[in-house]
Amino acid sequence: MFSTEVEALGLRGRIWTAWPGASHGRVQPGPGPANRGPAYVLIHGIGVSHRYLARLHAVLAASGPTYSLDLPGFGGTPKPESRLSVADYGAFVAAVLKSLGIDSYYLVGHSMGVQFAIETALHRPDAVHGLVLMGPVVDSRHKNVGRQSLALTIDGLFHESPSSNWIVLTDYLRCGVRWYFTELPVMMAYPTLERVADLQVPVLVLRGERDPVAGPDWSLRLSRAAADGRLSEIPGCGHVVQHLQPKAVADAIKSFVSPAPEA
Repeated sequence: MFSTEVEALGLRGRIWTAWPGASHGRVQPGPGPANRGPAYVLIHGIGVSHRYLARLHAVLAASGPTYSLDLPGFGGTPKPESRLSVADYGAFVAAVLKSLGIDSYYLVGHSMGVQFAIETALHRPDAVHGLVLMGPVVDSRHKNVGRQSLALTIDGLFHESPSSNWIVLTDYLRCGVRWYFTELPVMMAYPTLERVADLQVPVLVLRGERDPVAGPDWSLRLSRAAADGRLSEIPGCGHVVQHLQPKAVADAIKSFVSPAPEA
C-alpha cells in the first residue's frame, strides 16, 4: 500500500492505494486496473486515520482497487485554518477522487467517516454505487458528549483488542486535542438519520454485535431510513469491527456489492 499527498478546495490530505499487482510509487490518475469494476474508498472517523482500516484495506485490495484517505487535520495531515463541516469533508473527498479520475466507487465509512461518506455520496451521486456505513454515529441514545464518550470508553475497555486501542490512541495523539475538540461538535450535531434518507443508492449498515457506540436499534433504524437499506452484524466484535474481523467485514461488503442471484 502506497500513498500520495492530495490537495483540493484549499485543503490537504493523503490517499493510500493498493490493488492486485500494485507494487510501489504514487497514486496515478485513473480508476486503477481495468475491468475490475468500481473501486472501494475507505473513510476513517474522528481523530484517527487510515491505519485502523489497513487490515480491511488489504483484504478488499486482493479483489480490486482500494483507496483509503487521511482527511485534513487527521493522520498527521495539515490542520485546516478553521472548523470544517461534514459537508466540507464530503466535498473534499469528492473533489480528490474526481481529480484522480476515480469515477466509479463504493464508499465505506466508519464512525464519523459514515457522515463523511454520506456527504461525499450526495456531492457525487453519479460516481457512487453504494455506501457501507460501519459503526454509524451518532446513536440517538448518545446525543450528548458525555454519553458518547462513555460508550467509546466501554468499547475500548471491554470490546477492543490491544492493537486496535493502540492505533486509535496514537492516532488521537497525532490529531491533537485542539482539532479533535474542534470537530467533535460537528459530529454530534450532524443529522445522520435525515441525511441517509436523502440517499438514492443502496446502503449497508454494518456493526459489530457488541458495539456500544452504534447500537442495534439505532443501526436498524438507520438501515430502514435508506431508500434501499440493509443491516449486517459481525458476531463478537465492538466498534472497530474492521480491525478485529477484516475478512468477515470484507465478505459482508462483497456480498452487498455483488449479491448472490436469487434461486
